[in-house]
Amino acid sequence: MSEEVGELVFVYGTLRRGGSNSFRMNGAEFVAAGQVEGRLYVISWYPGLVLERGLETVKGDVFRVGAGQLAALDEFEGISANEIEGAEYRRVKAEVTTGDGEVMLAWAYEWKGPVEEAKRVSSGDWLQVGAIG
Repeated sequence: MSEEVGELVFVYGTLRRGGSNSFRMNGAEFVAAGQVEGRLYVISWYPGLVLERGLETVKGDVFRVGAGQLAALDEFEGISANEIEGAEYRRVKAEVTTGDGEVMLAWAYEWKGPVEEAKRVSSGDWLQVGAIG
């Protein structure tokens, strides 16, 4: 079997299945539910992920996307081509552990701004936060 075409992306907030922006993942192939090591914070109506080993885990979904959809996700997350300055997020590779223990590398959008500990989502699950603002 030939290698799969596309990029793996880990989504943990409004882009998840059941999230308010899940329609943006239409056409992408759902690969697995999984989690990354880090913390999740309420930023506004959307979350911010801070990747850090050894802390809590953040739940999300892994999708396989094509180049066009990856570019559209970058734009949605505020990362324009060659314009990283001023962006709220950066796209980085993260280790995602699936429910069956498989570890895969996937792109994730990591929050670059300040966070407030009082707004940490201790469950690591944005879908449990409910509608915000």
